[in-house]
Amino acid sequence: MELKAIDVHVHPQTEVMHAHSGPKGEQMARYFKRERKTVSFAEMADMYRAHGMMAVLQNTTDEYATGQPGAPNDHLAAAQRDFPDVFIAFGVVDPWFGQKAVDEVKRCHEELGLIGIGEINPGRQQFHPNDTRFYPVWEECAKRKMIVLFHTGMMAAGAGTPGGMGFKLQYTRPIPALDDLAADFPEMTIIGAHPAWPWQSEALAICRHKPNYYIDLSGWSPKYFSPELIQQTNTLLQDRVLFGTDWPMLEIDRYMAEFDSLPLRPEVRQKVMLDNARKLFKLA
Repeated sequence: MELKAIDVHVHPQTEVMHAHSGPKGEQMARYFKRERKTVSFAEMADMYRAHGMMAVLQNTTDEYATGQPGAPNDHLAAAQRDFPDVFIAFGVVDPWFGQKAVDEVKRCHEELGLIGIGEINPGRQQFHPNDTRFYPVWEECAKRKMIVLFHTGMMAAGAGTPGGMGFKLQYTRPIPALDDLAADFPEMTIIGAHPAWPWQSEALAICRHKPNYYIDLSGWSPKYFSPELIQQTNTLLQDRVLFGTDWPMLEIDRYMAEFDSLPLRPEVRQKVMLDNARKLFKLA
């Protein structure tokens, strides 16, 4: 396969993932106006191969806040092991579980061979990442050079329901939380997932100020990207912006049709689609 792109933000839709998603899985499918289909890892691998892409699999959990356990990290690790030409897997932890979360970071790295932790979603998990009570988790990630991906900005979980299912957007604001983490753990690479609306400028400012902070473009239709985001990507941030779809929330073909129409310089498009992620993930 000729590798054309690395989609750094993908949510598997296997039976196991659906079984662990709880009520919010159906709610998010309604919000994105899509049918919630089960897709095996084999089918997903074929789909990404057909597009000439690799995919970074993101797990998710909000067990402490909702009582709903997330899918086991072993499930995503198995996909990485079985389809190494296509998949890179991240594990996930719930920071509220303290030492248990620290131990799971260790296990993800040592036993499962995972290079990152994500998607950490402070809005659903209901915590501020810069609360020092959770710093042992980030210390373990930093020590192991594991990339940590955080959801930022508006979230689909709870959107359009009374009270947003109790989820609060204050937790997903990049400044001060992720700016503090990037400063306090300069050896830890952080990916701020999504353009972070309505705090997009804050995310861009962190990315300009701290070279250990990256932005992925997932979960937001490219036709709605702001001029500021495009301008910064085309210039100062061209080495730290990453292509991502948030599949299946946004289908690959739709995303690419809109992404291809963006006024990105060819050399920048190559970096965003492939080169930046290849360097970050240390791929040959």
